[in-house]
Amino acid sequence: MFLEQISNPKKYISHHLHHLQIDLFNFNFIKPNHISSYFWILNIDSIMCSFILGFFFTSIFYIVAKKVTIGVPNKLQACIEIIFEFISSNVKTMFHGKSQLIAPLSLTIFIWVFLMNLMDLIPIDFIPLFFETFFQIPAMRIVPSADVNITLSMSLGVFVLILFYSLKMKGYAGFFKELTLQPFNHPVFFIFNFLLEFVSLLSKPISLGLRLFGNMYSGEMIFILIAGLLPWWSQCFLSVPWAIFHILIISLQAFIFMVLTIVYLSIASQSH
Repeated sequence: MFLEQISNPKKYISHHLHHLQIDLFNFNFIKPNHISSYFWILNIDSIMCSFILGFFFTSIFYIVAKKVTIGVPNKLQACIEIIFEFISSNVKTMFHGKSQLIAPLSLTIFIWVFLMNLMDLIPIDFIPLFFETFFQIPAMRIVPSADVNITLSMSLGVFVLILFYSLKMKGYAGFFKELTLQPFNHPVFFIFNFLLEFVSLLSKPISLGLRLFGNMYSGEMIFILIAGLLPWWSQCFLSVPWAIFHILIISLQAFIFMVLTIVYLSIASQSH
């Protein structure tokens, strides 16, 4: 099946854009290019890759933390210490409140999103062909950040924290006043202020999730187009330069997601 799709660019591209999905109502896998009438569909490949990368990240940090030395550190400990200092300096610069959650949250977001993005550098045919050959799985996408469900889920978690800190610092009355008395502090503009601030509040998680999804989806699409439309002997002339440039993109997108999270939570933590 996979080899047949390679000879057909349209089927090849469609195959690589399809997730391994399961219908929660019937508890069965959805075939590629099949449109289900139900809403509750899970992208198993994105969820599985997210959990594996999260487990890998936390395991490495746990092992290093258990074996940390005060003297000369090993290379892995030195690398993690550099990342930790980098995240800590950004949190101290941008977050003006007091919270023991922000620094660990920022570290988790940066490393987790970076690892998700890093999966885009794996050759586009390697993992799908492996799973179809040995496990008869028809589709497999391994870049969770190229799945809008994953990115919006992460941004939804940030949105919950924004509401939590807003209510904690301002109280219900203060938070309601912030929505209704800004930017025009007059009762006449009550409805206008509420609509403007409500849209501004909702735009934070939506833009946060869609920005990451759009950049990573477009990067993955370029790799698929190069592999699907060009002959094999010429692919390296475009794939390698794009992969090198893509290293900057995956790092930058992880950093932007972390920075915006810190900024949004810092704004929510202000008492005024």
